[in-house]
Amino acid sequence: MIRVLIADDHPVVRQGLRTFLDLQEDISVVGEAGDGAEAVELVERLRPDVLLLDLKMPVLDGLATLGRLAGTATRVVVLTSVSDRADVAPAIRAGAAGFLYKDVDPSALVQGVRAVHEGQVLLAPEAAEAMLADGHGGDGLTATSLTDREREVLALIAAGCSNREIARNLTVAEKTVKTHVSNVLMKLGVQDRTQAALYAVRHGLV
Repeated sequence: MIRVLIADDHPVVRQGLRTFLDLQEDISVVGEAGDGAEAVELVERLRPDVLLLDLKMPVLDGLATLGRLAGTATRVVVLTSVSDRADVAPAIRAGAAGFLYKDVDPSALVQGVRAVHEGQVLLAPEAAEAMLADGHGGDGLTATSLTDREREVLALIAAGCSNREIARNLTVAEKTVKTHVSNVLMKLGVQDRTQAALYAVRHGLV
């Protein structure tokens, strides 16, 4: 069961999300927060698997909330109605595992919650385009420094695969995949899987 916490300052939005998510057999909404401070408190107390986080909230906004949650096991998906592309990169750098807009199709939202819970990175197409357009795709070493196996791993990262799925695809141990992922990040000069995936798209590697 995937345990989800919803943080949004609009009760109607929270209720709508809860009603839909609770219909899923593998998802349970364990709590709701009306502001960022309450979200932090509930994450610490309830330890949800996934937090759906609005960016524009009272007391603590979404970015400040992300900062307070650094180091926790909860995976955060930003779910916002704000279309300002300048919000995307700061949210990802602050630790968000996903960035979606509130007009997302409900079924896509459910799939996104599942994907993020499995360790994948999730970006709405508009968010990914904003990251690329603003130059957040990574500017490290050239991709020629990657081995053939590292290129395979990078392609699977860009496809949204988790380490477990990459291990299964390449028929190697998950521990080996973690080593390859670390090497890819180091060689490309990026900090996380999202930036590696964006680098791959930006430079035509996938």
